[in-house]
Amino acid sequence: MRHQYTLICAILLTATVFASSCKNERKLPIYGLRDTKTVKNSDGTAGVDTIYQTIPAFKFLNQDSVYITNDHFKDKIYIADFFFTSCTSICPIMHRNLKMISEKFKNNPDVMFLSHTIDFKYDTPSVLKKYAQKLGVDGPKWQFVYGPKDSVYTLAEKSYLVAVNVDSTNRDGYVHQGFLVLIDKDRRIRGAYDGTNPEQVAQLEKDIPVLLAEDKK
Repeated sequence: MRHQYTLICAILLTATVFASSCKNERKLPIYGLRDTKTVKNSDGTAGVDTIYQTIPAFKFLNQDSVYITNDHFKDKIYIADFFFTSCTSICPIMHRNLKMISEKFKNNPDVMFLSHTIDFKYDTPSVLKKYAQKLGVDGPKWQFVYGPKDSVYTLAEKSYLVAVNVDSTNRDGYVHQGFLVLIDKDRRIRGAYDGTNPEQVAQLEKDIPVLLAEDKK
């Protein structure tokens, strides 16, 4: 569960810096690992650029049995989460809340949604399709995707910093965190919100326009 603490700690560490900037123009923090590189400026002097962690390229089957890659979200911001269709605990709450968010931004082409199933045994595209229909989701704006266990679990824990796992002691067979992860147009993590917490879901709704405004500057 090391990555669980990585994301939570990143949020807590950034909160202090973010709070100090709230008096000025609001801007969302950037989460995840980061590195620096030396660059040459136009005047010949040396400078330093920050390299932020980004979501890597991926390729998964969606609810329509069509392969979806990161290019599908090019020049978009999106909210990602990890779930499974037979979940009886947090998933229904997460997706009811996310559905409300999706309704509020349904006419904005720059906002998309991406839900990864962690049930690699049962949640085939046809099952995801039925799940999406039951949720009342139709069209390309919200993608539900299925892929091999190693690919999905590695992406969750290494890139989105969300803990997922198979757990035979759990009645549903899987455990995972309920984060709704906000990704910007450069594939960087800009926020993580507990999808079962109304206050955090409301904050996500407020943060989406902030991120959209940032891209227009």
